[in-house]
Amino acid sequence: MPGKPHTVSDVMTRTVAAIGRDAPFKDVVTLMEERKVSALPVLEGGGRVIGVVSEADLLPKEEFRDSDPDRFVQRQRLDDLAKAGAVTAEELMSTPAVTVHASATLAQAARAMARHTVKRLPVVDAEGMLEGVVSRSDLLKVFLRGDEELAEEVRHEVVDRLFPLSADHIQVEVTEGVVTLTGWVDDDSVAGVAQRLAGAVEGVVDVRCCLVPVSARSDP
Repeated sequence: MPGKPHTVSDVMTRTVAAIGRDAPFKDVVTLMEERKVSALPVLEGGGRVIGVVSEADLLPKEEFRDSDPDRFVQRQRLDDLAKAGAVTAEELMSTPAVTVHASATLAQAARAMARHTVKRLPVVDAEGMLEGVVSRSDLLKVFLRGDEELAEEVRHEVVDRLFPLSADHIQVEVTEGVVTLTGWVDDDSVAGVAQRLAGAVEGVVDVRCCLVPVSARSDP
């Protein structure tokens, strides 16, 4: 019932640094430093994403610079050893790239990042063309929403819809992103639903539900 979820298109960075598959190793490092990013999409053609080069892909060149790994390490680190000898973005990149569409919800993007252990995702259209990049910090922008804005959404999308006849008897307060619901409700079971739905409002940190069933009221 809460309003339409925020999507990747709401928070992503649209002006993106990217490289071609033939970009030399040092150009990759230079562009990362200049743009202060930890990964770069690798493009071909008119902008189709074919891979991603991250700082982790670059580090093996330094890690194995003065070492002679034994056979066990060689078997366990075949990919890293190959990247230690890489000289172009194509040889360095992780492929296929883990990407996301602009229409994906922030929760979907967060799950993709966690599942693949990445810090940022290229945003692509239906043809795989680069549209932007979304990072972990972008996903956290919803927690910058003000308390009043959150309170208004909880009142409108949760309280008014769940309790159309008794909404005036329920108070919504938000402090530092923590929602507190107080008041009287006819059905105790709906109080739990209200708590879950308020917690689903993006930007809410926690919900404290103090709704009491009318049957428990002890008016004189």
